[in-house]
Amino acid sequence: MGQTLQGKRAIVVGGSRGIGRAVVEALARAGAHVGFSYVRDAEAAQRVEEAVRAQGGVAQAVRADSTRAEDVAALFDAVGRFGAPDIVVNVAGTTRFGPIATTTDEDLDAQIALNTRGAFFVLREAARRVADGGRVVQVSTGGTTSPTAGAGTYLATKAAGEQMAFALARELGARGVTVNVVSPGLTETDGLVMPPPAVAYMVSQTPLGRLGQPADVAEAVLFLASDAGRWVTGHNLRATGGL
Repeated sequence: MGQTLQGKRAIVVGGSRGIGRAVVEALARAGAHVGFSYVRDAEAAQRVEEAVRAQGGVAQAVRADSTRAEDVAALFDAVGRFGAPDIVVNVAGTTRFGPIATTTDEDLDAQIALNTRGAFFVLREAARRVADGGRVVQVSTGGTTSPTAGAGTYLATKAAGEQMAFALARELGARGVTVNVVSPGLTETDGLVMPPPAVAYMVSQTPLGRLGQPADVAEAVLFLASDAGRWVTGHNLRATGGL
């Protein structure tokens, strides 16, 4: 189906858990050699490496904090020892939900640091280093087009990453590089902080009638990272189950 990645080199920023882990595993199953970053949980990163090896794939964990430009550059250096990356996927993000009136400066700064500045650092490095004909995917959130109370600062900082990705699609198109956004809906990960009644309500509003799984989002990323997605660029693919 055009989704083989045999011989491709991939970087996944934020790949030790949740959607990021699912992306690492999906790319590796398709044949890519994957370098992925983690920040604190070395054991979780090791488990991802082991899971990929058990499936016959190749994945390497690299400690890198994407709020630090030098860490992002070091991640690309580590993976780039064997050649320019063909695929770059930025999954890293953080949430601080709450009304704007009670959001602290610290909560705002934490989201800007990772969701906006971190996305910029990753996309800038990708622009400089991704191979001609490569793929860049920025993972955002379906909430940027379906805003809700209590998510204003989170959605604003994620929307900034989307706009940078859309601009980059036009900047790199002449090199045959596609740049796209994947926006997940409500997804069952350890970062899901909504109370159960709210989750149940969201599921009831979803045409497909269930909570999203990390693998659902990873398959959308895989499509865009593969040759099957070669004619898609500057697009926001909403993997939301219809919300």
